[in-house]
Amino acid sequence: MLPKAELHVHVEGTLEPELLVTLARRNGLSLPSADPGQLRAEYKFTSLQSFLDLYYRNVAVLRTEVDFHDLASAYLTRAASAGVRRAEIFFDLQQHLCRGVPVQAVFDGLASAVADAQTAHGISAGLILCFLRDRGPEEAMATLRAALAYRQHFIGVGLDSTEVGHPPGPFRDVFSAAAAEGLHRVAHAGEEAGPDYVWQALDLLGAERIDHGIRAMDDPGLIRRLRDDRIPLTVCPLSNVALRAVSSLASHPLPAMLAEGLKATVNSDDPAYFGGYIDANYAAVRSGMNLGEQELLTLARNSLDACFATAQQRSQWTAELESVAGQPSEPASR
Repeated sequence: MLPKAELHVHVEGTLEPELLVTLARRNGLSLPSADPGQLRAEYKFTSLQSFLDLYYRNVAVLRTEVDFHDLASAYLTRAASAGVRRAEIFFDLQQHLCRGVPVQAVFDGLASAVADAQTAHGISAGLILCFLRDRGPEEAMATLRAALAYRQHFIGVGLDSTEVGHPPGPFRDVFSAAAAEGLHRVAHAGEEAGPDYVWQALDLLGAERIDHGIRAMDDPGLIRRLRDDRIPLTVCPLSNVALRAVSSLASHPLPAMLAEGLKATVNSDDPAYFGGYIDANYAAVRSGMNLGEQELLTLARNSLDACFATAQQRSQWTAELESVAGQPSEPASR
């Protein structure tokens, strides 16, 4: 099992049907079915929006600090077993605040799970507050201000949700405010929308990583920019197939990204919905894209180098990876 980092996973997207049923029962809520198998049968999507409609329905079961703790703990336990040394986890605070969930319940639940997982499994984790782009920049700014009371519990901000029609540019001010607070900045771009969204994320938001980014391959100038600046791309192969962003693994641009020298990584996105966690995604790119051992090692190296952990941690994990690979260790470059 290769040591690796997971840099693109939404904690709400790790809500397995079994836990969904448990939380609904705990909070006295009704679901279309109490049978996890029947609920899982709904997880067939034709687009990003068709997924989000179900995703937002299901997150309604998350109400209390314990709910958020249990959700994140389940993910981190599974990630650790898949060789993840560092997880940088997205969460959609707006989606919970609009339902009346106290901001403290979200932060305390997630942060306690992160601390418990470090003790129990030795996995390092950081939280990234994502703004829902379809709710606009004003609400994003209000959310950031509310979250800053809990600044010690998150390491960065991101931009997610419905992409087409909601470009990154309008969120420039809120990302500038986050940068002033010392927060890292990442953004979903180039999943369904074109390369121009990736350019905006880089030039207007100051994004340090691009989440997805597969449409960047449509623009040779953008490929050069990403390669020259060593901008990491957090690619999610099974998600891209499930949401019809690509027709199949065989047609996925990840091999071309690696051939171009881009700093691509492999991640799970919303694994409860898209057919697999990070280990399943690594297995899928091996079998469905015919990637070899060296390419898989490159993906794992890229992930460790691209994470927002300390230089010492990155060097330690990279040395562990090189030991597994039987190759001399190289220092972390960040």
